[in-house]
Amino acid sequence: MIVPLPTRIVRRGKGFTFDCGTTVRVTPGAEPAARLLRALLRPATGLALPIADHGQVVIALDARLVGLGAEGYALTVNEHGLLLRAGTAAGLAHGVQTIRQLLPVEALKSSRVSDVDWTVPGVDIRDVPRLPWRGFMLDVARHFQPVHVLRRVVDLMALHKLNVLHLHLTDDQGWRLPIPSHPLLTSVGGWRAETNGDGVPHGGAYTRGELESLVAHAAARGIRVMPEIEMPGHARAALAAYPDLGVAPEPLPVWTRWGISDSAFGLHALGFVREVLAEVLEVFPGQYVHLGGDECLLPEDVHGRFLRQAGKYLLDRGRTPAAWEPTGDPRAVVMPWKDESQAAAALERGQPVVMAPHTSTYLDYPQSDGAHEPPGQPGHVVTSRDVYHVPLPDGVLGAQCQLWTEHARTREHLEYLAFPRLVALADTLWSQRPEWKGFTTRMRHHASRLAALSIPAEVRREPCEHS
Repeated sequence: MIVPLPTRIVRRGKGFTFDCGTTVRVTPGAEPAARLLRALLRPATGLALPIADHGQVVIALDARLVGLGAEGYALTVNEHGLLLRAGTAAGLAHGVQTIRQLLPVEALKSSRVSDVDWTVPGVDIRDVPRLPWRGFMLDVARHFQPVHVLRRVVDLMALHKLNVLHLHLTDDQGWRLPIPSHPLLTSVGGWRAETNGDGVPHGGAYTRGELESLVAHAAARGIRVMPEIEMPGHARAALAAYPDLGVAPEPLPVWTRWGISDSAFGLHALGFVREVLAEVLEVFPGQYVHLGGDECLLPEDVHGRFLRQAGKYLLDRGRTPAAWEPTGDPRAVVMPWKDESQAAAALERGQPVVMAPHTSTYLDYPQSDGAHEPPGQPGHVVTSRDVYHVPLPDGVLGAQCQLWTEHARTREHLEYLAFPRLVALADTLWSQRPEWKGFTTRMRHHASRLAALSIPAEVRREPCEHS
């Protein structure tokens, strides 16, 4: 009953029981996976799982296991012990999450549980993902979330072997990334006076240290963090701090409404953009940086020139730009959000594509038409089944779900919107032969895991949702 479904799983005889005498043996390079296993199991089990030369639990990093690819792992369990092997650190991290799911569901709890037999069933698993990009975008610009919430998001993603956290850090309603050369971006652009007339100031920003810690936390779990800096549109918060960067350099407050602002950076702001991106590259070491690029009211030629210049800055430094719309550079990743025709056109041009169609990946839409659902983005209902059947044309890198936060300001609301739909995405992108009926069967047990993790099955209505 593992989610996502492993490539191959064979039941064996007796399983292995973790107890106070269990120790862990690691090969060189596997130490981070051992630390992760110990950190994840100790809260509920109370077991120390010390490192020893002759441990019953063996975690081995072996670069010769090329057949497992960049993220695959192999796991063997019998009554004598447990052997986890992979060719990469990411593969070992995914294997650790499978061990967690094989244990009794109480192993996922955050506090000590007594009178539980911590037995992993006898199995032989070989597991490799179907697609390399399995992502989740979280908008922290519309409603700021403290870094401890983001770390929990990473933990929940890791359990489901998702591997890209896309952070939407800037928009008309807030700027969350500190840029030392432009301090007003966060002190002014990070705060709005109210939200849709509620009279309540809202804002916040991360420190560089918080973001670097988040990146390290994610990397230890096989997840890379992709930052998004919106440009040239969706720039109202930045222009509230530095009006001279705009097409029309006039003082404007951080936007207090939803929708599309007509504020945008002018071409003369490209120097500022390069300074911002220089800081981004220092904080976020991953390959991809998202430039936004959508819903901009600039003329098409100006819009394209702006994105190409920003993208060139990244490419010249060995990074890869991503955008919601084509930038005019075939090396940039495009994330089609309108319909499949966008993806087909990009694939025909030879561009890397990550699917993000709003009708099957936007989690701000309600997940049912039931009266119990809190208000969300109008126009569609996106069910777990819709997410599971996200269009995946041949040649795409993968897909990701998006959670825009106009209607969600609390951690509980975010998690209610994300789950179980994010589980559906994880299963359909990882499993070699995704099958909806089998997924729903496995979800009956997996729902108890989500409950053990205190993911809410319902959420109260929030005042901001009625605006």
